[in-house]
Amino acid sequence: MQSWIRSGGIRSSKTFCTGVALMVATLFSWSPPLAGTLNSTTAKATSVNENSITVSSISQTSQPRWIEIDLSEQRLRGWEGKKLVHSYRISGGKRSTPTPIGRFRINSKYRTHRMRGRGYNIPDVPYTMYFYGGYAIHGAYWHNRFGTPVSHGCVNLPVKQARNLYNWASTGTLVVVHK
Repeated sequence: MQSWIRSGGIRSSKTFCTGVALMVATLFSWSPPLAGTLNSTTAKATSVNENSITVSSISQTSQPRWIEIDLSEQRLRGWEGKKLVHSYRISGGKRSTPTPIGRFRINSKYRTHRMRGRGYNIPDVPYTMYFYGGYAIHGAYWHNRFGTPVSHGCVNLPVKQARNLYNWASTGTLVVVHK
């Protein structure tokens, strides 16, 4: 291998090792946003299937606050461990633009944020908390159809309830989305 490195196949073993280390770290640190067994450092799931997840199936180990989004009920619940502290009707994604299912974390928060996509451009979306790519939990001032899937994949809440959740949750809060 050393002769291959010296011959120009790879300029130095340090560069090669760094590249391999980065590749391995990337492979083992990535987790897909799919429903399934939850990471033991954040939560443990003992009875998860594609259609439901129950409070008794999650035991918190490192973060007591977490958000459950039940798309079949169009309901968001905020939990502190196993204690329910928030329960709100939502509007999740339409069949053509579904809300992603899985285990996520709130990765950024904005008091207001402009949201743009195919077929919409909404300024000043209040209390926006992104949890996966362009998908967020946020207030919706432009409709009052909570309990019905009408969004482009985000989780819409009435503005007052979105404010309460925004003030309660922090960046890094676990978000579990299921049917």
